[in-house]
Amino acid sequence: MDKAAITPELVSRLVTAQFPHWAGLPVRPVPRDGWDNTTFRLGDDMSVRLPSGDFCVPQVDKEQRWLPVLADALPLPVPRPLAQGSPGCGFGRPWSVYEWIAGETARIAPIGDLTAFAADLAGFLNALCLVDTTGGPAAGTHSCYRGGPLTTYDGEARRAISDLTGRIDTDLAARVWAAALAADWHGRPVWVHGDVSPENLLVTHGRLSAVIDFGCCAVGDPACDTVIAWTFLSGASRQEFMDRLNVDRATWARGRGWALWKAMKVLVQALESDPADAIATRHVIEEILANHRAAP
Repeated sequence: MDKAAITPELVSRLVTAQFPHWAGLPVRPVPRDGWDNTTFRLGDDMSVRLPSGDFCVPQVDKEQRWLPVLADALPLPVPRPLAQGSPGCGFGRPWSVYEWIAGETARIAPIGDLTAFAADLAGFLNALCLVDTTGGPAAGTHSCYRGGPLTTYDGEARRAISDLTGRIDTDLAARVWAAALAADWHGRPVWVHGDVSPENLLVTHGRLSAVIDFGCCAVGDPACDTVIAWTFLSGASRQEFMDRLNVDRATWARGRGWALWKAMKVLVQALESDPADAIATRHVIEEILANHRAAP
């Protein structure tokens, strides 16, 4: 089913058929939806989250199983599942009902103090790394390999470096990528969120108030969760985040690799179709390369 076909009317039929005690509650699209899942408000206190593609289906069971465990151990709210729906009404995938968490995403919400925001985020990620991983899902396709080795994307990164010749400092980009691959990870597996982006960080009254969308969560290498240092933070806020996050120098090198791979991939596409995004993404790449040069 195409994402556009996942409508409020479909969700209302699914809810009525499978959870009749919630029948009649209004179903409304959220103002800013994601790519991998389609989300709706259900009444005032719940949300419904439906996979937009088959590749997201394994994330449903994962979130249902592990989000209650994580929620009880973390210092900020995360989505709590209330029910799991089954395929039906022409929709062929499982789906979830969650408690609604108020707040605007960090992409659009005014943040009172970005340095304090960075400190709060580092504290959340430090707490996430301390949650018991027993039985947790190892990185794999369900997490888009977040938490796994960077070598998964070696081919993509090298092609992007070649495609961006004359657009970025490809010699330095190649060195950053090589340094990331060489920065071996020897730590114990920890929980990773997998997609720490402004779209998945909620803000209330100018402060970080919740973290959402754990579809890419896994147990593995925490380097992927450092990417926001270059994609959203800068100056004092980046330094605060780097000072407070409990990871070693090699993890920051791998984190630069994660950030560079994704930014180069985005830039290759944006150069053809989205000049504004290309400018913003090129700036991210420049920040990553500069941070590598300045790294001890």
